[in-house]
Amino acid sequence: EVHCATEFNKLRPLFPNAYFDKDNEISKSGSKGDFIFRDYDEDKTEIVSIMFEMKNENDTTATKHKNEDFLKELDKDRNEKNCEYAVLVSMLEPDSELYNGGIVDVSYKYPKMYVVRPQQFLTIISLLVQTGRNTVKVKMDLADAKNREIDVTHFEEKLEKFKGVFGKHVKDAATRYNNALEDIDAAIKQLQEMKEHLRLWVDHLYKAENNFEDITIRKLTYKNPTMRAKLEEARAANKIEEIKIN
Repeated sequence: EVHCATEFNKLRPLFPNAYFDKDNEISKSGSKGDFIFRDYDEDKTEIVSIMFEMKNENDTTATKHKNEDFLKELDKDRNEKNCEYAVLVSMLEPDSELYNGGIVDVSYKYPKMYVVRPQQFLTIISLLVQTGRNTVKVKMDLADAKNREIDVTHFEEKLEKFKGVFGKHVKDAATRYNNALEDIDAAIKQLQEMKEHLRLWVDHLYKAENNFEDITIRKLTYKNPTMRAKLEEARAANKIEEIKIN
């Protein structure tokens, strides 16, 4: 613990927004980790959080522990303190080629958990911080893409709505246009019928005029001896009057 705290404080300027301190808060289950690391960006958004457990063992210890003996408890502490990662910094099993080879990923047993030697302590922090920054960037890009997708969706919805309204107006306009054409055709037909009536009326007037001009005394008295006699008497009387006047 002292070694890790000292190593971190040497490089603390590289993590200006980071929190790294002892886990002094005992959880409801009665356990706690050794250290908690949390790093934030300039907007105070958490980039990464790590629950650390440090294990060492004296050479004189009768019963030797294994790293796996502490993984379950570490996973529980990580979850209770809402940390994303869990790291066991261990000097246990000093002869293990697996743990001496570098960072060991044990996420096949517990998610986002690693076992490292003290010399990889700062390395694992740097790797997880960089991973966290990339993750935050990806999340922001996804959120931005989602917002753009929502904007596109809203645009498409507005476009479809506009197309629907525009189509309705076009349909209504076409209906009114066709109705107007039908009204015009009906009006033209009515005018043509009126024109024909007027033409026939004029024809009848011409015929009446011709018939009137063709009327003569002879035609009026044809086969009417009584009327003929009356007209002859009127003519004779008219001549007598003319003689008297003269």
